Amino acid sequence: MEKGIPDAGTNELATFLNVKPATVNEMLKKLKEKKLIDHKKYGRITVTASGKKLALEVIRKHRLWETFLFEKLHFTWDEVHEVAEQLEHIKSKKLIDQLDRFLGFPSVDPHGELIPNAKGEFKIKAKMTLSEGSIGHRYTVIGVKDDSSSFLQYVDKVGCTMGAKIKLISHQSFDDALEIEIKKLRLLVSSKFAENIYVEASALN
Repeated sequence: MEKGIPDAGTNELATFLNVKPATVNEMLKKLKEKKLIDHKKYGRITVTASGKKLALEVIRKHRLWETFLFEKLHFTWDEVHEVAEQLEHIKSKKLIDQLDRFLGFPSVDPHGELIPNAKGEFKIKAKMTLSEGSIGHRYTVIGVKDDSSSFLQYVDKVGCTMGAKIKLISHQSFDDALEIEIKKLRLLVSSKFAENIYVEASALN
């Protein structure tokens, strides 16, 4: 795993995936046979170099397909994930490289997630959430932490989509709700909402 990120255990992985530990053990056995992970019974799970390479390839394909569906076929950003999960299994490297070129070598997908290049490289940037912003300052939406359909549909409803300009008006100490301004409209959003929106400081500050 990357430096600073602890290796996972079977129970932690089962909890994260919402499946039984026995199911995880079966999956781990198959991954170990393919030399994609290192794992001993009751031990931590470590992804091998070949495992990381394959994971980055799948991530690249998935996010390129999401970008294609969103930009060229006009799927909404809450629709692209499910379709991209089907398309990511296409094995043609030439197709994916040509898709990357056709899209102009994008660095982020419709949700603001980084897209690895053909070499599996990408630059990690520190992100801040709307909840970490300062009252009176303006911000630009650059991504979302929660990419579930229900959350993205709600984000669309309040107009807080990619590139949207937001001003933090006030903070409610009782429940950490935030009053924000978008397109001259003032809204009250929950702390959970603010924690799932990535922003960067606007040049207007």
